[in-house]
Amino acid sequence: MTPTAEVGDRRLQQAATGWTQEAIMSLRFVGSDPESGDGNCPAVWVDLESDSGPEVLVQGWLPDDATLEQCSADTPRPPSEGVVRIPARMVPLLRKACDEAERAGLR
Repeated sequence: MTPTAEVGDRRLQQAATGWTQEAIMSLRFVGSDPESGDGNCPAVWVDLESDSGPEVLVQGWLPDDATLEQCSADTPRPPSEGVVRIPARMVPLLRKACDEAERAGLR
């Protein structure tokens, strides 16, 4: 079972990279797919306090094996990384998260 941390009424899984609860608490929820039905997935966050600088986090649907194989042909994927699929209608949320992370990195 993967450890989790409470953030408001949301539960976020602790990443394989060993995030601490303090790091998880720095996440700012940007939004989720308004057409997902239950509002749980896909979703976007920004971590403005990451040790490596601002980062964008994305939750999405897991791709099928053929898609993973094609992605791996383009660039090897280490065990600590994953591939997710999100709908194009979420581009505005991704832009918002990227803009916020970029602004924070320029400070």
